[in-house]
Amino acid sequence: MTPAAWATYRVQLHAGFRFHDAAALAPYLARLGFTHLYCSPILQAAPGSTHGYDVVDHARISVDLGGEEGLDVLHRALTSAGLGLVVDIVPNHMAAVGPANQWWWDVLENGPASVRSATFDVNWDPPEAKLRQRVLLPVLADHYGRVLEAGELRLGRTGGSFVITYGDHQLPVSPRTLDEVLADAAGRVGSAELVELARAFGGLPHATATDADSVVRRHHDKELLRARLEQRCAEDPAVAAAVDAAVARFNADPDRLDTLLQRQNYRLARWKVAGHELDYRRFFDVSELVALRVEDPVVFEESHARTIRLVKDGMVTGLRVDHPDGLRDPTGYLRRLRDAVGSAWVVVEKILTGDEVLPRSWDAAGTTGYDFLNLVAGLFVDPGGEAALSALWAQVAGGEDSSDEVAVQARLDVMATTLATDIERLTELLVEVCEGRRRYRDFTRFELREALRASLAVFPVYRSYVRPDGSRSPDDIGVVGTALSRARRLRPDLDPDVFDLLERVLLVTRNAPVEVDLAMRFQQTSAAVMAKGVEDTAFYRHARLLVLNEVGGALGRFGVTPEELHAHNARMARDWPATMVCTATHDTKRGEDTRARLALLSELPADWQEAVSRWTERAAAYRTPAGPDRADEYLLFQTLVGAHPLDAERACRFMEKAVREAKRHTSWTDPDPAYEAAVTGLVRGLLSDPDFRRDLDTFVRPLVGPGRVTSLAQVLLRLTSPGVPDTYQGTEDWDLSLVDPDNRRPVDHARLAALLDDIDRLDPAEAPAAALARADEGLPKMLLLRRALALRAQRPAAFRPGAGYEPLWATGPAAGHLVAFVRENEVLTAVPRLVIGLERVGGWRGTTVSLPPGSWVDQLSN
Repeated sequence: MTPAAWATYRVQLHAGFRFHDAAALAPYLARLGFTHLYCSPILQAAPGSTHGYDVVDHARISVDLGGEEGLDVLHRALTSAGLGLVVDIVPNHMAAVGPANQWWWDVLENGPASVRSATFDVNWDPPEAKLRQRVLLPVLADHYGRVLEAGELRLGRTGGSFVITYGDHQLPVSPRTLDEVLADAAGRVGSAELVELARAFGGLPHATATDADSVVRRHHDKELLRARLEQRCAEDPAVAAAVDAAVARFNADPDRLDTLLQRQNYRLARWKVAGHELDYRRFFDVSELVALRVEDPVVFEESHARTIRLVKDGMVTGLRVDHPDGLRDPTGYLRRLRDAVGSAWVVVEKILTGDEVLPRSWDAAGTTGYDFLNLVAGLFVDPGGEAALSALWAQVAGGEDSSDEVAVQARLDVMATTLATDIERLTELLVEVCEGRRRYRDFTRFELREALRASLAVFPVYRSYVRPDGSRSPDDIGVVGTALSRARRLRPDLDPDVFDLLERVLLVTRNAPVEVDLAMRFQQTSAAVMAKGVEDTAFYRHARLLVLNEVGGALGRFGVTPEELHAHNARMARDWPATMVCTATHDTKRGEDTRARLALLSELPADWQEAVSRWTERAAAYRTPAGPDRADEYLLFQTLVGAHPLDAERACRFMEKAVREAKRHTSWTDPDPAYEAAVTGLVRGLLSDPDFRRDLDTFVRPLVGPGRVTSLAQVLLRLTSPGVPDTYQGTEDWDLSLVDPDNRRPVDHARLAALLDDIDRLDPAEAPAAALARADEGLPKMLLLRRALALRAQRPAAFRPGAGYEPLWATGPAAGHLVAFVRENEVLTAVPRLVIGLERVGGWRGTTVSLPPGSWVDQLSN
């Protein structure tokens, strides 16, 4: 079977759902008709990880998930059921946590002299003297001095090794700095051997000595010295007691402990400084996830060896590459990965915007499907409701700026706060570029920083893909040119020459190392700015219609035409037949059925406006002087409609995240307890108000049926459009979930398996009616999924690479409410859209569609 005929089922693995649990699903998934289980990362993650993207050891299968034995159990179960395995891999970053990540531990212990100093993307020579040759660790809850003087930083010993502890954090002590501690102990106990050990530790090569001989000697000798110290302490209790007493004296004296800490290869700091002074690249703004230099062939090999072996051993048949936009050279990475894994199916978590297409140079089967998700969601948004909903939003938001202006401002905001350190790194590089060119030497740091910020604020896509050698596509040239033109208009006060220079640098028109480095880092940064500024900020600020606010979506794009969907599908059938298509993931802002229901509001703008007016009056009783504002209140109203029935706890958790992500009144880095309490008070007040609950239920009840029809249409489009359809865990039932972690709640697979048993007992011809009678239990969705997957297995030629795709067009009053296409003249799909409007035109009466020649059989009732 070719990948284009596959169908995957995505599960989130964690300590509460391990390999053995996934193995138990194999018979159920096979009965439904899936071909592959698709898992979140399976390598060893940080202690207590709930998602697996915080990998600490690329060489080990996660012991928390069941280890090698558990993976073997899963493999045998899948093989027995005729299923393959697709896994998520995380090439961009690792978790910077304690000794669990031995690579990072070695960097902290040995600084630039670490054998892993080139593994991570660390700037060892930043402009701030206090950070040179050191790693900033923003892990403290308060200022360093306060934490130190409060006795919260402690020196400890285990055998011949020493650590600094702070709460749950553990940090290594550079062995060269143990001379003072051991000298103190030696003076108290009169041990000549401790004196010798103190001198030997202090005589180790300095962490800044990075020549090969010094690095080898440091790493070799420090282990011998540790072993000697451990043995001496084990053999002589008096020596051990003296060393421990010295440790206690350091802990009792903040000045002495401070002196020791200032000699370490890291600088402890308050967590808030991460946004402005961090000297290593992160995953977006997550300081606990440090970026890998996977462009280095050695780093690639070491971080991928176990995964490659899984593919070559036949245990894994497909890979999903997480966050390729964070990589320095995604094109080069994917070529190296392809060389290593051969013909394995590879898709990338690439977010495309607008009319952007995946670079043809990428050696991958396609994306993970956000492009399809947004097109399908937009198909059910009625453009006729745009004017009314835009006017309502302007009224609610107090005449707020356009969606483009909101997005630009949101990006500027995150660049000034959580991503400020990334902007400073780019500024330093641009300053260096200008110093080497007399025409630009007099540009101030301020001007250069503002030019970079303006360019990133208006960048039209997540990033360009110019390669380090200057290779670039026409798309790259167009994207960079568009961005710099927009930046000139955004900041006409800046000298246009700076934008001309920046355009040439970003296109790597000269092979100068600093210019190449700036161009590569700009591309990595633009992706972070887009993700944090738009996905995680603007999408919570601009709430005109929340179905539009999805990963990869465009706030200003109100609806998608059938012609646009057909054009996309035809292009996928031709160019990317094995791309993934989805309607829900572990990272979507809302569940697929939540979005389906919210789309209906575009067909009911007048009814919605009346409901909002009533609810706004009702909410007045629960507002406080602290808030919330009307925009957040409006976001809450849509959320309550989309996820109804929604209990107060889930609603409060979502709204806390929403208002913090919006960063207007409160945020993750600077929370405002009063505002957040006001939001929570509003939620609890409304959901405990019988009149409001009754009104909400009255409004939502007529939407349930049309919402489910829309949902079923989405499912069928996903399962029959070109590509590999992915079904997210639990979405074989109705999925009224919200953003993570709400959409990662445990799935009751036992109940779902029982529903599948019920479906199997139904007479095929009577199954649709019987399923509709039990619609509240999710039977219609599971039945449709089961029948469509069976059809994919029965007619594989219709889904193979190169299979034909032809749109079908209806005529009559309801023609605009039908989306239909045929695959390889074998499989015909027809779904309704804008179903409330369909009722208004009298249903399908008088509307026809001409079928291709042949005998066509209804697969739902046969």
